[in-house]
Amino acid sequence: MGHLYESVKEVKTIVCTDNSVSGELSNCRFRVTAYRPDIFRVQVTREKEFNDFSYAVVAAPEAGSARVEERQEQVDLRTDRAQLIVKTEPLRFDLLTLDGQELVVDDPGLGTAFDGDHASVYKKLQDGERFLGLGEKGRDLDKRREGFTNWNTDAFGYGPSTDPLYSTIPFYIGVHHDRVYGLFLDNSYKSHFNFGASNHRFASMTVEGGDINYYLFAGETVAELVEAYTWLTGRMELPPKWGLGYQQCRYSYYPDDELRTVAKTFRDKQIPCDVIYHDIHYMKDYKLFTWDEDRFPDPQGLIDEVKAQGFRVAVIIDPGVKIEEGYPTYHDGLKEDVFVKFSDGEPYSADVWPGTCHFPDFTAERVRQWWGPKFEDLVTQGVDGFWNDMNEIASWGNFMPNNLEFDYDGHKTNSRQARNVYGTQMARATKEGVEKLRPNRRSFTITRAAYAGYQRYGILWTGDNVSSDESMMLGARMVASLGLGGIAFCGNDVGGFAGRTEVALFARWLSIAVFQPFLRTHTFVNTADAEPWSFGEEVEEISRNYINLRYRLMPYLYSCFHEAAQTGMPVTRSLALSYTFEELIYDGRFQNQFTFGESILVAPVESFKDMTKVYLPKGQWYDLHSGEKYEGEQIIFVDCPIGRLPIFVKAGAMLPMQSVVQSTAEAHDGCLTLHLYQGQQGAVFNLYEDDGVSLDHTQGVHCARDIHFDGRSQLSVAATVGDFPSTYKALELVFHGFDAIEAVSLEEASMAVQNQDDFSYFEPISHFDAYAPEGGLETYPVQRARFKLSSSPMEITW
Repeated sequence: MGHLYESVKEVKTIVCTDNSVSGELSNCRFRVTAYRPDIFRVQVTREKEFNDFSYAVVAAPEAGSARVEERQEQVDLRTDRAQLIVKTEPLRFDLLTLDGQELVVDDPGLGTAFDGDHASVYKKLQDGERFLGLGEKGRDLDKRREGFTNWNTDAFGYGPSTDPLYSTIPFYIGVHHDRVYGLFLDNSYKSHFNFGASNHRFASMTVEGGDINYYLFAGETVAELVEAYTWLTGRMELPPKWGLGYQQCRYSYYPDDELRTVAKTFRDKQIPCDVIYHDIHYMKDYKLFTWDEDRFPDPQGLIDEVKAQGFRVAVIIDPGVKIEEGYPTYHDGLKEDVFVKFSDGEPYSADVWPGTCHFPDFTAERVRQWWGPKFEDLVTQGVDGFWNDMNEIASWGNFMPNNLEFDYDGHKTNSRQARNVYGTQMARATKEGVEKLRPNRRSFTITRAAYAGYQRYGILWTGDNVSSDESMMLGARMVASLGLGGIAFCGNDVGGFAGRTEVALFARWLSIAVFQPFLRTHTFVNTADAEPWSFGEEVEEISRNYINLRYRLMPYLYSCFHEAAQTGMPVTRSLALSYTFEELIYDGRFQNQFTFGESILVAPVESFKDMTKVYLPKGQWYDLHSGEKYEGEQIIFVDCPIGRLPIFVKAGAMLPMQSVVQSTAEAHDGCLTLHLYQGQQGAVFNLYEDDGVSLDHTQGVHCARDIHFDGRSQLSVAATVGDFPSTYKALELVFHGFDAIEAVSLEEASMAVQNQDDFSYFEPISHFDAYAPEGGLETYPVQRARFKLSSSPMEITW
């Protein structure tokens, strides 16, 4: 199909519309479309028609987004945010600011080129350019000088340099010259990104099939780019509140009495927990939708028992259907013709946990409809969560053939195009099927393999990591990177899945993971126990205190998840999101740091360190443990014994907290505790509540209120919005960093109320119950005031 590196040539014909420009060349055709003022789509194909089908993109172009101007040797698509210049001799695509500064432009001599069925795009490498994102990738925060492959792969025991991994999120952010842009390659064939690896000229992307199809994003901040990308590819739905709690898993808990013991121990030891998992040993010979009758003779009775203690139960579901006479799922699959086939029509088979298996084609709507009802027995028995594993597709040999045929929702193709979307479509089938069985209930679906846009279907777990400090630090970077790629609900196996988990490593890893969206401990078969009490009394106490903090922060965390569902802003945020142009955030010593929501700064540190350096970005910051205040834009030394993770709170911030509960099913004490940190700049926080399990919130049955804090002396609590009655009946203010306060006044309906009787001066309390082996609980003086809280507005001054 042409000679090597056949570049695109001069444009022969041009057609302009109100929102797009297209044209034909001797060897291809192109089209550029403005989707909205900050998003442009670029397509180049050698086919007769453009392929507009996408599993990732859910938005449609907004009419009137651009003004199209034909000029000599170029066409300009100009919006009120940016301009996309289409040069025609030869064809090149340049994204510029309105005043003509380069955001991302084609390499002038290379542009777009073809090599057989491969196609490549070469972008000019800017001076000092940094590259962020690509989702589930290792290596550094700044990925310049690196190359990556997107090809969903079972990467057991992966490390920082392992590539590819389980998921494909081909969206990256470029940073240079105080400017930012985004680029999303929507092509599910195997692809490769080169960010100046082994060259100093270009950043490139290559696809091994299909069209060149990518989106360019213009924005002034990284946050704007994430908002735009998630507008295009969709946003997560608000998950069940119990999914935000601590979760315990191992490969595997069996027989049933072992799971009962784990559940009882959590409650006896007063360590909060919401979810317990069944790994593959719950099944009969690993066959889907079965129970091992010897290990679990009464699954519904067991589930009812642990649910009565406040636990939810989740089970693993793999895609492989065992080929076995008498197995109903297998026979029904054959009858309904749902399995992936070779190009000659023979069903594909491979060996995995149950033995030799067939695999449903989840890229077909009728197969997804077939899959959903299979969950009926599990749903009836009370299972609430479904964990999709091995869906790359993984099998023994780890080398799925390329000549398998997939429906691809009516766009028939082979596994070269379908492999990267298979895991997402399996999770979609699970989510949609369970929701039909449980109307008006939020789903809880986890996947290991995914493609861009997966955030619409559930949680991404980063697969089979290892028990090491290196893996722990990699996990922190990876979760933050996934957040930049629209995956707001994600996490890794706390303690590491493969290998021996050392005592200090578990404690440190758990303390870090408390500040990540998905908090689950998991470990490999035939390894030592990895429950919080399995590592001795000190680690048990550390674990309890950090998990307690997670549950105390539930008002903050749940509101952050609501923000993610509304705007796409991640829960765990790379410092590059808010502090993009501060050089030290990319330093290897500090690149693992992240914020939890907007206000809490977390500095992951290896388990063997008792002191570390922390970079505090612009602003002022309070040490969560000691209350000490620091100026930002500096490196500080902090003590970090095993029970003390470096955590800081932004000056001027508010942290809403509640009382500790043992699970989200347990009611808190009704008091909203609002920690206020004095600062020159204030903050606005939208406190969000609903019933935590149903879809009623989509019909207005929720409770939201804005809280404004000026950072110094005034707090404004707006009236509640929505039909859900707030669970908070009292408001307690806790002041940090303020001088002595003599009076706190509440103005409600023009009536001033003095609250000195409800107020304590510098009451010595434990702000955060951190475990300090040398000296017990750490305390520092704060001041408190308490009020009745209603749905009406409140103005509080001091």
